[in-house]
Amino acid sequence: MKEIAVLILFVFALPGICIASGEPPISEADIQGHVLTLDRYPERIACLYAFSGHVTAMLGRGEDMVAIVKGLKKDRLLEKIVPKLAAIPVPSAGGTIHIESLIKTRPDIVFLKPETASIAQETQKLDRFGLAWISVGYNDMQSQMAAIEMMGRVLGCSEKALDYTRYYRQVIARVQKGTAGLAEREKPRVYHAINESFRTDGPGTLEADWTEACNIINVSVGKGLEKRNNKRFAGMEQILLWHPDIIIANEAQTAADIRSDPQWAPIPAVKKGRVFTIPVGISRWGHPGGLETPLALLWTAGIAYPERFPDLDMTVEVKRFYKRFFNLDLDAPTIKRILSGKGMRIGHKKKK
Repeated sequence: MKEIAVLILFVFALPGICIASGEPPISEADIQGHVLTLDRYPERIACLYAFSGHVTAMLGRGEDMVAIVKGLKKDRLLEKIVPKLAAIPVPSAGGTIHIESLIKTRPDIVFLKPETASIAQETQKLDRFGLAWISVGYNDMQSQMAAIEMMGRVLGCSEKALDYTRYYRQVIARVQKGTAGLAEREKPRVYHAINESFRTDGPGTLEADWTEACNIINVSVGKGLEKRNNKRFAGMEQILLWHPDIIIANEAQTAADIRSDPQWAPIPAVKKGRVFTIPVGISRWGHPGGLETPLALLWTAGIAYPERFPDLDMTVEVKRFYKRFFNLDLDAPTIKRILSGKGMRIGHKKKK
């Protein structure tokens, strides 16, 4: 009996092990009102949204993925966690599900991007063949945490999901405490370039939420932006008027372009060398399809208010984060690459 007790304790202590809390049947509703019911925890998982693949890996079930989207194959750290990643089939492209290819993977559950789930033609394919599915949607930090917890319940990994969201909430509280009491004139004006120099944050987005939590002025949120295919763009004249003190770019090449382009030269952020590339780990920090929003909060607060976070060491934070949630022991060169935002994605090309 003593040996059995020791074994049980050992299994519970293993990183990446899911201990199912509660018993099926499972019933969950997504933000679009679709109800998923399962009579057992799924063994074969299809992640047709990059975020769901990141969460599945964080929950310790990456090896159970049988179908993914192409973007996940670009993530170098995810490849370390899921060695078979390159061989997993990709039965969708551009939001279109190739149902014959998906059926061959025999998934017990299909996680969808909300945009795909909103297209009746696509979900009807899944329903026609009796495939269980649910969308994983969110547009702010609270709903992102809810999505992670929902996936934890569906995959039988609630405790691990809750550990992650507890950390997430602790980081929000830490950042808000560190930036409390600021006068409006003390807050830096920040422009966030999403992949392309002129593509930026609109209201009601995850990026708008986490930048607001950092107590900075995100200059593009709530302003008149041009909308194209659910993406928002600012013009050069408007950016000059915003006069941002800090520029955060999602791509290293975009940051380099902004620094070298004469039309950006009058902007304070460029003059003062305050153009930063956001870090990239398993995914790009703070990106709508990424998992590392808590790290984006810490990093942004650190560059905006270094005097208010004197003990913040992002090298330490990064090492602890990936060990705790992904069981990765990162060496110094890898952490440096993550923080530089360079070299962490395979074959990624900058959009023109």
